[in-house]
Amino acid sequence: MSNNSFPEHGPIDPATGKEILLSVKNVDITFGKGDKAVRAVKNASFDIFKGETFSLVGESGSGKTTIGRAVIRVNPCAAGEIDYKGVKISGDISKALDREVIRNIQMVFQDPAASLNERATVDYIISEGLYNFHLFENEADRIQKVEKMIEEVGLLPEHLTRYPHEFSGGQRQRIGIARAMVMEPELVVADEPISALDVSIRAQVLNLLKKFQKERDVSYLFIAHDLSVVRFISDRIGVIYKGDIVEIASTEELFNFPLHPYTKSLISAVPIPDPKLEKNKVLYTYDAKMHDYSEDKPELVNIGHDHFVYGNKKEIEEYKALREKNVPIQAVTIDPVAAKAEKAVNTETEDVENENVGSEDDILQRPIHDTGNFWLGIASFILPIIGLIAGFIFRKVNHIRNYKKCLKGAIIGLIVRAVIVVLFIIFLLLSLI
Repeated sequence: MSNNSFPEHGPIDPATGKEILLSVKNVDITFGKGDKAVRAVKNASFDIFKGETFSLVGESGSGKTTIGRAVIRVNPCAAGEIDYKGVKISGDISKALDREVIRNIQMVFQDPAASLNERATVDYIISEGLYNFHLFENEADRIQKVEKMIEEVGLLPEHLTRYPHEFSGGQRQRIGIARAMVMEPELVVADEPISALDVSIRAQVLNLLKKFQKERDVSYLFIAHDLSVVRFISDRIGVIYKGDIVEIASTEELFNFPLHPYTKSLISAVPIPDPKLEKNKVLYTYDAKMHDYSEDKPELVNIGHDHFVYGNKKEIEEYKALREKNVPIQAVTIDPVAAKAEKAVNTETEDVENENVGSEDDILQRPIHDTGNFWLGIASFILPIIGLIAGFIFRKVNHIRNYKKCLKGAIIGLIVRAVIVVLFIIFLLLSLI
């Protein structure tokens, strides 16, 4: 291997036996100089293994995108280094190696509108990397590669002659993904690629990224702030708070055993898809002042189970003891007092229909055919006795709408018959007189 290229394989992690594709080692990133200098990232360290998705999660301004941009050599490192396949790619490197970094590491940006050249056609946008690195044999080969890629991301070859402003947000992001993937990179830095998209198409873009990972063995540094999305796509997760990485673990390990208080606060902020539970959820608020780092300085330590937590010696011992109990830690709690009070109020104000509906499980189990069909009312009107029997059977199996329709039809039918009988008797008496 020369100093201007990367080896075929990266170093092997002795603990896991996996190939390390990217290694971030004690990286500091600073903006500004002198008294105005801002230390955006502090002593960040993590590895990304070949073929995995490593997610970096934290609130806005925590340093996620700053690290992502440092990986693609946009932000310089003030300290530490970034290695790709064991070769240093941060700081001063040769022009040839810099080109290799661009060739092997691509980025999908957060804003699909701002990241595309509005004056260029989709064909040129996707082909730009191919032109710069001459990754095609002839014009026919270039066209074939671009058309294949545009179809793989769910668009059509006729879209190639159009401009970015002619597409929706989701389609633009697909173009951005196509631009990155046509270079056949080994690592993609995805900087919140779905945060600017509608909820309805977020899953489509995530599935597209998963598809490329499965087919091309591509690795991702996935930057996000939404833990529910991260849980779906990640193999491992790193949690970052104000430039400090406070916890790293596999996805299920992190969600089952969130040890750092900031991680707990992020998990507690994930919305629960149940309005009643969400209303009574207790949000866990993180306050950095709860830590005393005046004398005993914190560091990122592996406490076992490939689980890294940031803390001083005292906190690390507490985290270890908590993890060794092997009892899942509940980060989301429901206020029992508020939930009980709301349930009492709801019980008092329930109408007859809600009383018959029963519990939440009953609602979920109610048959879909409880529609209160118009013809049930007509049939009950014609045969009121059978309608009443059917209505009470419907009520017993929780078909409330069908029950009401049968009851209404049967009662009207009986009233009409009663009126007819009374009128008949009156006419009969009048005729006898």
